[in-house]
Amino acid sequence: MNEIRYRYVKTPIGRLMLAGTERGLKRIEFETSKTTYGPQDGWIEDRSAFDDAARQLEEYFAGKRRSFDVALDPQGTEFQQRTWQALREIPYGATVTYSDVARTIGRPKAVRAVGAANGQNPLPVIVPCHRVIGSDGKLTGFAAGTDVKRTLLQLEGAVI
Repeated sequence: MNEIRYRYVKTPIGRLMLAGTERGLKRIEFETSKTTYGPQDGWIEDRSAFDDAARQLEEYFAGKRRSFDVALDPQGTEFQQRTWQALREIPYGATVTYSDVARTIGRPKAVRAVGAANGQNPLPVIVPCHRVIGSDGKLTGFAAGTDVKRTLLQLEGAVI
């Protein structure tokens, strides 16, 4: 069964929508996102879906969780998948640059492509794209805005 189910969870950075199938989470969307927010036609609201992910997010925002252990099912190209996997390896409270991620995936000249893949990350917070900053140390684009990115980094105790 591949029905997409979704639910909303309240967090200190606003309401998040979690969506996915029995295989795992496909999307996390910020209410404050600059892109589309909300369910698509045919999705089914299920307030009990993704209870484990909701609990782990609550623990993260309470400062009691540093990593996530939930089933994920993001859709993307091979390059995007490699980039998103590299993001999951960035330690809690650390920041890296887009160049660092490009080197990690073995494509040191693909900095712009890494930035694009980072921007297409369908599972922010759990796949911590907020931990990637510009080479000049500045906070760069984030779907929910740089204020939310700063808040997430501060929550983790990152030096910014």
